Amino acid sequence: MNSFSPIVVLFILFFLNIPIGFALMGSALFYFIFINHIMEMNMIIQRFSTSVESFPYLAVPFFIMVGSVMNYSGISEQLMNMAEVLAGHLKGGLAQVNCLLSAMMGGISGSANADAAMESKILVPEMLKKGFTAPFAAAVTAASSSVSPVIPPGTNLILYALIANIPVGDMFLAGYTPGILMTGALMITVYIISVKRGYAPTRAKAATLPEIGKQALKSVWALAIPFGIILGMRIGMFTPTEAGGIAVFFCFVVGTLIYRKLKFKHIPIILTETVRSTGSVMIIIASAKVFGYYLTLERIPQMITNGLMTFTDNRFVLLMLINVMLLFIGMFIEGGAALVILAPLLVPAVTALGIDPLHFGVIFIVNIMIGGLTPPFGSMMFTVCSIVDVKLEDFISEIWPFVVALLIVLVMVTYSQSIALIIPNLFS
Repeated sequence: MNSFSPIVVLFILFFLNIPIGFALMGSALFYFIFINHIMEMNMIIQRFSTSVESFPYLAVPFFIMVGSVMNYSGISEQLMNMAEVLAGHLKGGLAQVNCLLSAMMGGISGSANADAAMESKILVPEMLKKGFTAPFAAAVTAASSSVSPVIPPGTNLILYALIANIPVGDMFLAGYTPGILMTGALMITVYIISVKRGYAPTRAKAATLPEIGKQALKSVWALAIPFGIILGMRIGMFTPTEAGGIAVFFCFVVGTLIYRKLKFKHIPIILTETVRSTGSVMIIIASAKVFGYYLTLERIPQMITNGLMTFTDNRFVLLMLINVMLLFIGMFIEGGAALVILAPLLVPAVTALGIDPLHFGVIFIVNIMIGGLTPPFGSMMFTVCSIVDVKLEDFISEIWPFVVALLIVLVMVTYSQSIALIIPNLFS
């Protein structure tokens, strides 16, 4: 058996549809049971538990809870009203609102699947009433949900920052530019398609400044959450973990005292959703950490780095190869799982070629979000199709213009570091 056998086992387990956390766990145990006998098995099992005993990882359940609280507190409703005031007059009406709402939701929930599920239940039925076809509505919803994890405080941003050993606050700042570019690209695509198909706006004319101001006052508490998190971390008021706890508390206060939608009966539901989501994420992280220990022992990151540098020392060619690889892998592996598996392998390689790990984080996260829209295993694709009850083949025929739009954004942030990091550079 050679040092790459566990990786082969990992992909076999993937294709057998084994959950990602257990696939990582099984391939890591395969290595330590059959190949490397240096460590006692009880020490390996201990590594699974101690790998997540880290204070920064507390940010993950906090921000997951923020997304759950938001769904029951009236925050998402106020954000949708704000998006409708801003974009309802554009060609495509509710489809434009869908795209803008995902950008606003990203600043709070940071979860693609949560955003896709919420909009599938709330916005898609209204879109169908306005004459949009179900496959198009599903495609817009899935495509727009890819923006949510890119805009702070997406959990993928936190995980990448911890893996790459860069400040979480800087990674949060870096997420805004690609998120805005993705939203703009999707809205342009919606506009072009709507002009061809005659999809009407929901408003006869653009909202007046007094209308926008009135709705902004109602939505200000929801909009303040992401900006408050970033500002607090930048001025050193609190750490990313503390920011998560403060955001949860703020959402509870807004939901109970201001919007008055959050009730005591919602608390058990919120806690259950948080524990389930956190459990699945932490199992993946713990398993990935032990799998990463195997990679370190076998010096596989160094092998990949040397292989890539032998193949090319041109950073632009390297980034093109990595993008193609990530797009392919993203068709088969869920984005968060791809992040915890591949980031430890690729960050040393790109850093060795002089690529800023913060810039690479932007590229990586945009890339894996596109993978969630594509067959055969795109997570947002399945989430939306199951809720809206759309056939996969119909969905695929409608999603490709949006994938092309997102690929254009990916190329922009890949080959222009100044564009990708414009906001972090302003604060440096």
